[in-house]
Amino acid sequence: MPDLFRFRFFKSGSQWIVGGFFGILLGLGLWLHDDYGVSWDEPNNHLNGLVSAKYLAQLVAPELVARQASSRLIPDIQKFADADHGVAFELPLALLSFVFTHGDSQAFYRLRHFCIFLVFVLGVWALYQLAKQRFESWHWGLLAAGLLVLSPRFFAESFYNGKDIVYMALFTLALYTLTRLLQRPTLGRAVIHGLATALAVDVRVQGLLLLLVSVLMLGLEARYRAPAERGQLLRVGGIYSVAALTLTVLGWPYLWALPWKDLLAATKRINQYPWHGRVVYFGRVLPGTQLPWHYIPTWIIITTPLPYILATLAGVTAWMWEISQRGRASLSTFAGRLDLLFVSWLLVPVLLVIVLRPVVYDGWRHLYFIYPALVLLAVRGVHTLITIARQRPQWRPLAMGAFLVVIFGMVHAAWRIVRDHPHQQTYFSILPPSYAQRNFDLDYWGLSYRQGLEWVLAHDQAPNISVYSPWPSGHLVYTNSLILPPTDRARLRFANYRNADYILTNYRYRTQYFPDTIGREVHTIRVNGVRILSVFRRTGQ
Repeated sequence: MPDLFRFRFFKSGSQWIVGGFFGILLGLGLWLHDDYGVSWDEPNNHLNGLVSAKYLAQLVAPELVARQASSRLIPDIQKFADADHGVAFELPLALLSFVFTHGDSQAFYRLRHFCIFLVFVLGVWALYQLAKQRFESWHWGLLAAGLLVLSPRFFAESFYNGKDIVYMALFTLALYTLTRLLQRPTLGRAVIHGLATALAVDVRVQGLLLLLVSVLMLGLEARYRAPAERGQLLRVGGIYSVAALTLTVLGWPYLWALPWKDLLAATKRINQYPWHGRVVYFGRVLPGTQLPWHYIPTWIIITTPLPYILATLAGVTAWMWEISQRGRASLSTFAGRLDLLFVSWLLVPVLLVIVLRPVVYDGWRHLYFIYPALVLLAVRGVHTLITIARQRPQWRPLAMGAFLVVIFGMVHAAWRIVRDHPHQQTYFSILPPSYAQRNFDLDYWGLSYRQGLEWVLAHDQAPNISVYSPWPSGHLVYTNSLILPPTDRARLRFANYRNADYILTNYRYRTQYFPDTIGREVHTIRVNGVRILSVFRRTGQ
């Protein structure tokens, strides 16, 4: 009886702890979502959602749409250049904005940032479930969830990055629904996994990779199941494939609107996106189409807390050792097959980028969807050391040391999140501030323009203030004004270089500071000693 009582109490206690973790996470989202600026892509992403919403409305009530003056400001779906970007997040958000924000840009961006965070929390929950499933303990699940949340760049971007963070969360959710399908291959789970896959694809078309991964994992699972169960796995694989493809088309109006010939042309564009911007990499300003093979691995290392990287290396090493010792026998357990999935999730996309050289830019944001795999393998590294230490007492100091290093990394990351708020998007893990300043892109999202504008408005009481930002970030002054109160927006004027009272810059594409002739620097935003934005008062003003 005492043992049973302790088990029930522990199980109940785990529910309170896990529930408390996610409750606190949601509370942080409510508290902090209004602190961030408007990123480079957000207005265009929202417009993409409006384009699809207009197309759907025209199918239902074309006369009503024609009478709306605002509809003329929204391009037709056939003419909008970025309509080939998925709208699984942007379309519902466009509908929510129509219902709740009534054209108020500040209310819209507050709503948008909180919705992005909600999807991020969904991804954290899916990662918790994957780790709990793999390591058969809620403790390890909570460690994985904590590692993801306490990653400074991901914490910041969970409020405004409606592409990469949303895709990461939905990709993680789809892999969780896949593992549930592998455990118990039923019709319902096949359809649910098809829905999760479709959501990921309808955010970023690269999510079609999930179809291949799912089919391969179902085939691998069939190899280790009894003959009578293999037919069921084959059936649910077919049901899943049909559900995923059907729901993908249903959730992406762009696929309805264009003929097949145009869709094939768009596919080529998506696979090799024609981005003509530049990046700063080791002090050189390089075209985004000519980046070296080590661009992605370098950015992963310099923006991820070092203890997480070390733990991940330990996890991959442990997996490779097991493969070398046991060979195919290591796949005979479900945990072994999950390890193969996690390692492939982390390494295959990186290798594909290195070999195929698609256009990637702005750090490694296009590969954010692999970060949960990195976290899972970091947990595996710590888990392996602790398991060995239980069997071999001489390993206990090493295991305890590794565990403490990871905990220290989490505490340090939490401290940086608090100290650097709301600019954790400029976090570097191992680079000295002066080196990062000269050699890498900093606030490429342009969020710091909000705080720059707020400083100008607070320190200059003139009824009209003219502001300007140099190319290529000129539009970010206007973009970040959209989240300010209407009374503040009314005081701002967007001028050219010669007529501006203030010049704001986030040093995009620059490795050197501006000359004194631009004006007097009156305000600077620094993060961990790195200058990410300057406000200049024009000379003679």
